[in-house]
Amino acid sequence: MKQRALGRQGLVVPAIGLGTMGMTGVAGMPEMYGAADEAEGIATIHRALELGVNFFDTAEVYGPYSNEELLGRALAGRRHEAIIATKFGFRIVEGRIAGQDSRPENVRAALEGCLRRLGTDHVDLWYQHRLDRSVPIEETVGVMAEQVKAGKVRYLGLSEVGVDTIRRAHAVHPISALQSEYSLWERNLEAPSPGGQPAVLQVCRELGIGIVPYSPLGRGFLTGTVARAEQLPERDYRRHDPRYVGDNYDRNQRLLEAVRSVAARRGAEPAQVALAWLLQRGEDVVPIPGTKRRRYLEVNAAAAELALEPADLATIDAAGPVSGARYTERSLATIDR
Repeated sequence: MKQRALGRQGLVVPAIGLGTMGMTGVAGMPEMYGAADEAEGIATIHRALELGVNFFDTAEVYGPYSNEELLGRALAGRRHEAIIATKFGFRIVEGRIAGQDSRPENVRAALEGCLRRLGTDHVDLWYQHRLDRSVPIEETVGVMAEQVKAGKVRYLGLSEVGVDTIRRAHAVHPISALQSEYSLWERNLEAPSPGGQPAVLQVCRELGIGIVPYSPLGRGFLTGTVARAEQLPERDYRRHDPRYVGDNYDRNQRLLEAVRSVAARRGAEPAQVALAWLLQRGEDVVPIPGTKRRRYLEVNAAAAELALEPADLATIDAAGPVSGARYTERSLATIDR
């Protein structure tokens, strides 16, 4: 697997990582992308190590907690082969999310909990999962930086934050990676920020911060295998995804058909085309497609070898923008812009 640098601080990872969220779901949504299979999840992690896809993304809120535990069990005796990224920042009450919490005492407690669950003495990349507007980012990053100094964390990251927060955080301690949604399905990082400020992507490159796109396959839409919202299981998160609902789903078929056309021309899978598009946005981009099955992992990993041509990119661009908001209003409220 080809390697890429995330940030200017020395973190080197494979060009494609593995998001593990689907192996357990998220707090309150254990089957958000269908039923999980722990044995297959662990087998997928082991196969990822064999393929060189050894950059694993988890979070305390996945499960909650059980995702870190699963990854820890899968990596028992093989921790040295893996690069682990995890996240903190939610208040979790009786297994459900009850807002953000980046108070210093919770930041410290969250790290101790994740180290215990992962069965390790350090985390390679540690993100604040969502901005807590009640705590200055300087205070949160200051506590995160203490953990770097203590040797419990190697590199720091942020998730779904805007340019002002990025600059303020980076001034306290170098930020190596920004994890945000970014794909053919969602290109907000390329758009100018509110108030006439530059795009998030531009600011990250100015400061030397790598980009880690989550949901790089549009929550499965760009694989061409996911039905419209009304046909999905009751507990599937996508039943409430605006882009999967009604006319939006129908209009978004234009993008999928463009991706399928390129895939047919190149002898590839649609998912590989979508990932290759992201990889060609810059050497600082490392997508983390999530899967809980080995067969999809193998498809995704092979995308690192696919180089799209100008005609392929033109076909995709001609499809136009996606239809519908990327989240419900409730979820959008947790994103800093």
